[in-house]
Amino acid sequence: MAQLLKMYLDAYRGLSRASWMLAIVMLINRTGSMVLPFLGVYMIDHLQFSLAESGFVLSFFGLGSVAGSFIGGYLTDKIGEYSVQTFSLFTSVLLFCLVPAFTTVASLSAMIFVQSFVSDLFRPANSVAITKYAKAENITRAFSLNRMAVNLGFSMGPAIGGILAAISYNFLFYTNAAAALIAGITYVLFFKRRHQIFKRKQAAKKLLPQTSEPTVKKSAYFDGRFVVFCLLCASFSICFFQLLNTLPLFYKEAVKLDQKTIGLLLGYSGLVVVLLEMILVNIAERKLSIMATMVIGSVLCAVSYGMLGFNHSITILFASITFLSCGEILILPFMATITAMSSGSNNKGSYMGMNGMSVAIAFIVSPLLGSKMAVQYGFNTLWIGTAIILLLTAVGFYFSIPWLLAKRPKPVA
Repeated sequence: MAQLLKMYLDAYRGLSRASWMLAIVMLINRTGSMVLPFLGVYMIDHLQFSLAESGFVLSFFGLGSVAGSFIGGYLTDKIGEYSVQTFSLFTSVLLFCLVPAFTTVASLSAMIFVQSFVSDLFRPANSVAITKYAKAENITRAFSLNRMAVNLGFSMGPAIGGILAAISYNFLFYTNAAAALIAGITYVLFFKRRHQIFKRKQAAKKLLPQTSEPTVKKSAYFDGRFVVFCLLCASFSICFFQLLNTLPLFYKEAVKLDQKTIGLLLGYSGLVVVLLEMILVNIAERKLSIMATMVIGSVLCAVSYGMLGFNHSITILFASITFLSCGEILILPFMATITAMSSGSNNKGSYMGMNGMSVAIAFIVSPLLGSKMAVQYGFNTLWIGTAIILLLTAVGFYFSIPWLLAKRPKPVA
């Protein structure tokens, strides 16, 4: 127990107050993030949409996410991460409140697109803020702390969401709106002054003689090695994010779980990440290369989904979600670290935006492909196919990450 506590303390040591505050803002925001896991169930149960219609609407979440990540990265490089995050958080409040008013496939698709677009402007801006306020040697742990906050919120959100959904689905949207409002206020109160100080320092630097250090202006979209890496990230994300759309439908339609049990399973996933992420990341940083970490994480996710193709017992469901959570821990923080290492000081928004798009693509392809395969071939075939794709992605990471990082011997601060 003492050794475990020491590992926790070692993992958190050196992180700045700003890194902690970014995590707290994320925690508040994500505690209210109970809409997406229940959106498919909401459409089928409450709006009486078919499984195919539900998958169609969910794909618009992905379209909005891709567009938001792209524009968010561009705006972050142009006007700064503070303005983008502030706009995204406060505008999301109104949009979440409006979602229940849209009840047809066409209107809800449009609304989900707009809501997702605005919410995902936040993603690249937030990632840039993490790199801005963390020391270079602490970037992976800063991303992990932020993700731990996401998952702590996600562990509480769906569990609460399952209870609220049993009463009224509208509560899900209003609670999400309230969380975004509180997160926005908290963010502005803490970071407004720091943002103003940072702007003054940047203005002062421009008056100083320029150093001989080359300025990196290359866009991520013209970095061929990074494009290959992002394609593999997209492949992983398409498989992994079945967690947020097809997996809850599988729990309901194939396993016949009720909303509270679905919320419990999804909440357990977040709890596993909260308890283990910082420890596993700390161990991986000391014992494994980034490539090995990414490969092992992909294989764990493959095992997780493969299990579901053969057995649906509650024990297997919990074992599967445990493997999936551990795989997530080993992939997502290091995915962000590799992106930060690949960017320069003045094009981080472009790189974070592109990597965010590679993740956001999953929200388009995953619900469409997942629901279509489930309808035509059954959930068991879907899970086995997902496991195979993840294993192929692991092979891709094995070859592409050393190739990418060989061009960049050290991170760019």
